[in-house]
Amino acid sequence: MTDTAAPPLAETSGNDRKDARPGARQPLGLSWSTWITIAAVILAAYLLYRTLSGYSYAEIVASVTSIPGARLAGAVGFMAASYLTLTMFDHLGLRYAGHRLPWRKAALASFTALSLGHSIGFAGISSGAIRYRFYARWGLSVEDVAKVVLFSGLTVSLGLMTLGGVALLARPDGAAQLTGLDSGLILAAGAGLLLLVAGYVLAAAFVTRTITIRRWAFRLPGLRLALSQVCVGALNFALVAACLHQAVAGFADVAYVTVATAYVTANTAALLAHVPGGLGVIEATVLHMIPGAGLIGAVLIFRFVYFLLPLPIGAASLIACEFIVRRR
Repeated sequence: MTDTAAPPLAETSGNDRKDARPGARQPLGLSWSTWITIAAVILAAYLLYRTLSGYSYAEIVASVTSIPGARLAGAVGFMAASYLTLTMFDHLGLRYAGHRLPWRKAALASFTALSLGHSIGFAGISSGAIRYRFYARWGLSVEDVAKVVLFSGLTVSLGLMTLGGVALLARPDGAAQLTGLDSGLILAAGAGLLLLVAGYVLAAAFVTRTITIRRWAFRLPGLRLALSQVCVGALNFALVAACLHQAVAGFADVAYVTVATAYVTANTAALLAHVPGGLGVIEATVLHMIPGAGLIGAVLIFRFVYFLLPLPIGAASLIACEFIVRRR
């Protein structure tokens, strides 16, 4: 990146100087980032309405009331644990970017961004814009925020590959049924995923120089950060699968490993399709791997708990933070 000299300031009239004085109100009084915030809140409200409108009131009531209270509480608990684990994605990403902000700030930015981004779709972009809204106030540049977002995205991939590899090795029959591939290929795919994760960790341990690809230069995070990525990434997906398992277990006796295999496969399909919240993809995949009409209610419970319950909380958090900042 090269520095360029600033262009000379143009002559201004008296009226122009009056309009440009410090503290002058800009047109409409809103910056572009504030408009992004407003758009995110409106979109969140629309997504909440669209998802709920896909089910009748009777279906919603029947699904919520038919699941045992202990299973519903377990699903909510695992959801909360997952979002708590997700805050570590940002916390570790900030360390990688060279900023040691308090965990509470990383947690606020992470939860607000991801609770909205999970439902908006294209989570890396949508949550990245909301993250920038927070981190720019705390001294991070665009490049720093990009590092945090990319680090978090890589942590997601490592977690998915780790849990996916373990699930495919543990239950190759379920994945073979869904994909139509031979069990031997499924086992090879599971082993390959774990080898990719191991290769990344080894590279982080021994490759310390800056890597340049065309005009992009980056460095690996180091062994401790890489291991932390693998651990928190896999833990997050394990907790989400546990949330889904609690919902499924309220309707049928299904092993956790079976549900985890279904979820990892469904989540991979959702990421490839960039569907908001995996809408439709998770339902189709889980119901294919775990047949049973009653499991429609289980998937509905999971979607309400993991995607819709945090959505209004994240939107309220974003509005409250914007209100406080503008008051100050």
